Amino acid sequence: MYRIGQGIDFHQMVEGRDFWLGGVLIPSPKGALGHSDADVLLHAVCDALLGALALGDIGQHFPDTDAAYKGIDSKILLKKCGELVASKGYAPVNVDATVLLEAPKIKKYGPDMRATMAAVLNMSPNDISIKATTTEQMGFVGKGEGIVAMANVLLRQLG
Repeated sequence: MYRIGQGIDFHQMVEGRDFWLGGVLIPSPKGALGHSDADVLLHAVCDALLGALALGDIGQHFPDTDAAYKGIDSKILLKKCGELVASKGYAPVNVDATVLLEAPKIKKYGPDMRATMAAVLNMSPNDISIKATTTEQMGFVGKGEGIVAMANVLLRQLG
């Protein structure tokens, strides 16, 4: 049996924060604002994994009201989501994600992001797609005020 999940996440971009995306620290004058490291891409993938098995969302599992998750590395959250999926007898087949961001350009970080995510989820980087687009300077993304990531995952039942 196969299950499909979709996730989406939004964060403000602000001065003075590290910019983590796909588990990779990217040089940028702005970073995403959030309770954790605010890795919008990993959060979207977490939601897609959880959604595929009707397990709720990232906020239910890792609430921003819990001090235990303050500043947490989102790779840890992704690992926990992957472990939860595995405990239900499923494994990811592939991840397809899109990041909406005006700046910085992230294309050259794609291989590192794919490798990082693959290592956390015990997948091949060849099964992870990360695309990026701008909003042509429209809306909060186009003005550099925020970032959005969307992800779809396909899970297969093991055994």
